[in-house]
Amino acid sequence: MPNPKTGTVTDDTAKAVREVKAGRVEYKTDKAGNVHVPVGKAAFSAQQIEDNARSVIDAVIRARPQSIKGRYVNSCTLSATMSPPVRIDLKEFNAL
Repeated sequence: MPNPKTGTVTDDTAKAVREVKAGRVEYKTDKAGNVHVPVGKAAFSAQQIEDNARSVIDAVIRARPQSIKGRYVNSCTLSATMSPPVRIDLKEFNAL
């Protein structure tokens, strides 16, 4: 549902459109700390999905609080709605 807190309801439509076109990434976590984010559609090319997934992973890692010790992202999988998941190797991201 649209919600003013998440920015889906706004009085400044032009600003909201500019933010989305600029690559605004929103994600939420569930109670267990899992992050669910759509990164594309089946019609996207492999390069587009890779670029979107890299952007999301970078955003999550940059959002890491300084007080957190150890690994912040333990695992990552990518899947379509009704398909088995594909595990993503996070070595290059954990080096940051």
